Amino acid sequence: MKINLNMEWQSILADEIQKTYFKELMEAVDEEYCNHSCYPPKDAIFAAFNYGSFADLKVVIIGQDPYHGKGEANGLAFSVNNDVRIPPSLRNIYREICDDLGSIFMPTSGDLERWAQQGVLLLNAGLTVREDKPNSHKHLKWNLFTDAVIQKISEEKEQVVFLLWGNFAHKKGAKIDRNKHLVLESGHPSPMSANQGKWFGNKHFSKTNAYLKTNQKTPIEWVL
Repeated sequence: MKINLNMEWQSILADEIQKTYFKELMEAVDEEYCNHSCYPPKDAIFAAFNYGSFADLKVVIIGQDPYHGKGEANGLAFSVNNDVRIPPSLRNIYREICDDLGSIFMPTSGDLERWAQQGVLLLNAGLTVREDKPNSHKHLKWNLFTDAVIQKISEEKEQVVFLLWGNFAHKKGAKIDRNKHLVLESGHPSPMSANQGKWFGNKHFSKTNAYLKTNQKTPIEWVL
């Protein structure tokens, strides 16, 4: 399988993608795509790494795995293609942005490419999924790879904001150096979690921008 990483990420992850587990992972993913309908499209599996440079990375948002409906996933966590109905979790993310930033925000697109272009890494823990079967590639070794990515960011960068939404994401943040970075945790934006009072009011978007400004970094334009 062709590994579509930009040159900077290719260099940073060079040792990782040479490891035996990663080669086995790519073989397993190839087999899945040959035998089943899987998402996102093969050329978008590593899309999260191809918008901004490692040097410009400011925020990491961690999702679980891609959307599993036909034509939805585009390789960015929580993001869907332009012509796809905005999923419930993303609607709740947009609603919190409105409430948090005091803005009137009624987007018609769920494509989060503009966030990615500003230095937001939209990273799913698993980068692939079978059609209509959420978390179906959990048995593959994506977690080893994405844990390594998170650890690499934690070790080699400073003053990155990590947004961890839901218990799954909280566990992925175990190796983040919280003396160097800001880690914000809340419930997941899914309707079940949000309706239990675990999502709305977390103010993660204003807190992120306040931290970035304090550290002389350009804040994120969350309103698309």
